[in-house]
Amino acid sequence: QVQLVESGGGLVQAGGSLRLSCAASGSIFRINAMGWYRQAPGKQRELVAVVPSGGNTNYDDSVKGRFTISRDNANNTVYLQMNSLKPEDTAVYYCTANIKAYYYTRTRDYWGQGTQVTVSS
Repeated sequence: QVQLVESGGGLVQAGGSLRLSCAASGSIFRINAMGWYRQAPGKQRELVAVVPSGGNTNYDDSVKGRFTISRDNANNTVYLQMNSLKPEDTAVYYCTANIKAYYYTRTRDYWGQGTQVTVSS
């Protein structure tokens, strides 16, 4: 079994900061890209940021300069530092990782359960 467990969501005022964490655990052979998506009420899930196992990070234009994605490969963890938060950042944030598990021949995408981020004006 492979699991992704998120933490760090909550309620914050506009202009504030939050840091999300997502730890992968289980029968992991290799983790490729890790990333964060979000889904606001009535909207489709959208990519926020992604960090490959090697190479450059990528951000949605709406969060560039405000959010920073990083990963700790030794602990199979990905982080999302969110600064200068805006009410439009309010959403459920999901982490995802492309993982090669020991018991599968191919990689597959795994998802966390989601964590609520609410930014008040």
